[in-house]
Amino acid sequence: MNLEPLRIFFGWCTILNAGLLLLSSLLLMLAGDWVARLHGRWFSMPREAFARQFYQYLGVWKILIICFNLVPWLALVLMT
Repeated sequence: MNLEPLRIFFGWCTILNAGLLLLSSLLLMLAGDWVARLHGRWFSMPREAFARQFYQYLGVWKILIICFNLVPWLALVLMT
């Protein structure tokens, strides 16, 4: 069985998901007030609640990337 396509797939999944996570983190750091105001209008959410929810979202997303993208890629790299 050729594992090379799977290794490439998980490698690209890791890169793309990590890039989106980085972009989301940068957006929150550089334009956090604007994003909070935008979401506050949609959901009538105070700034503190928005920040807490967004940081929780980023943390869960990071764990999911590690578990479902990075670890399978590393296992495939070690197998080949």
